[in-house]
Amino acid sequence: MAITVPRRQLFIGGQWTEPLRRQTLPVVNPATEDIIGYIPAATSEDVELAVEAARKALTRNQGKDWSKASGAVRARYLRAIAAKVTERKSELANLEAIDCGKPLDEAAWDMDDVAGCFEYYADLAQGLDSKQKAPLSLPLDTFKGYVLKEPIGVVGLITPWNYPLLMAVWKVAPALAAGCTAILKPSELASVTCLELADICREVGLPPGVLNILTGLGTEAGAPLASHPHVDKIVFTGSTATGSNIMTSAAKLVKPVSLELGGKSPIIVFDDVKIDKAVEWTMFGCFWTNGQICSATSRLLVHEKIADEFLDKLVKWTKNIKISDPFEEGCRLGPVVSKGQYERVVKFVSNARKEGATVLCGGARPGHLKKGYFVEPAIISNVTTSMEIWRDEVFGPVLCVKTFSTEDEAIQLANDSQYGLAGAVLSNDLERCDRVSKAFEAGIVWVNCSQPCFCQAPWGGTKRSGFGRELGEWGLENYLSVKQVTQYISNEPWGWYKPPSKL
Repeated sequence: MAITVPRRQLFIGGQWTEPLRRQTLPVVNPATEDIIGYIPAATSEDVELAVEAARKALTRNQGKDWSKASGAVRARYLRAIAAKVTERKSELANLEAIDCGKPLDEAAWDMDDVAGCFEYYADLAQGLDSKQKAPLSLPLDTFKGYVLKEPIGVVGLITPWNYPLLMAVWKVAPALAAGCTAILKPSELASVTCLELADICREVGLPPGVLNILTGLGTEAGAPLASHPHVDKIVFTGSTATGSNIMTSAAKLVKPVSLELGGKSPIIVFDDVKIDKAVEWTMFGCFWTNGQICSATSRLLVHEKIADEFLDKLVKWTKNIKISDPFEEGCRLGPVVSKGQYERVVKFVSNARKEGATVLCGGARPGHLKKGYFVEPAIISNVTTSMEIWRDEVFGPVLCVKTFSTEDEAIQLANDSQYGLAGAVLSNDLERCDRVSKAFEAGIVWVNCSQPCFCQAPWGGTKRSGFGRELGEWGLENYLSVKQVTQYISNEPWGWYKPPSKL
């Protein structure tokens, strides 16, 4: 099946717009290493145009067209976008798989979640209307007060390549629901479906400038967006290093940011589990999405009583994973996204071996795949807590393993990380699971599973995994500013100052 990547331009002010410098970037199929298309490469001049379009859309008709329109009006657009995503699900899934390398089954699942996210935030947008002017309980009966929730303004949304459209929509949907206008800057490594979102916005008649989409390099388009004085907030998902740079730029303007950054999340497996069930969740927690997940539970802590049996089965199951072109039926592991990412993953495995760890399986190119950025999923044991493989995020299908003997030891090892995005605990003792859940220094905890994500639940981390929450009602609050209004209602004068004497 031949898949054609549509040739798109930047999306600014509701129109396809050629970059001012007329530059492009190649789209590379990571399964074949072939160039399959091109995307426009925005620069700072294009950022200026997009910000101007977003600010016009924010205030057009005194805001009545969007930012001050009722939530119900915005909800109609979000539902229309959701319907179009569902209608074009197969096309979008194909483009996602060929662009970033994830198995087609996963890409199709992502498109369902994209539509569901728009629907969810349509409901919350509509619900905003009834929450306006929420009364305040004040201690003085001479005053009454209420709260208004208003869009924070123009927002810059910078998104990663592992879930190209879904993680963009995690930001776009609540931002638009809140009444913000936005500039989306997706990763240059996987932007194709985000440009198709622009096409959908045109189809449904989204007011011009409400959503602008700029593809291009982070240094050329992302950095100018993050530092722009007329962008009111930046929301970013990506590496901790880039997040730190964005914070630095924003701090100079006292601009708020929300950051969802790296992770090196633990999964603790106690000795009372059903081993086959726990093995599958351990694999899913690290190898789903080709191992390229910020929340991957890539540090396995397994109880010493079951460690030998568990690892034996884990290796056998892992070697049975079908690694193939994402479009082959039954594919469960495709290529990583780029040559640079392939080299990074392989180097991590090589360094672990040099440091004295044992590579039980994987970490190299599969013998049957001569082209493409494929890496066999790796399991690495005999790891110490000082090793790079234990401390640093790989962002690939690599699982490192340590054993433990007590619950306290497991918790200590789990929290021994600069990151705090997620953690998982597997045990039939639910009281123990509850204790461990509370002890994890993380923003997300899974009990007897790993990686399920629902748009109704908050998402985000602690420590160097960032701050702020996406998804759920918390995701909407990300894009709202709270204003208190207090009214003096007494007929009597305030009486603080003595009036002038009458002549």
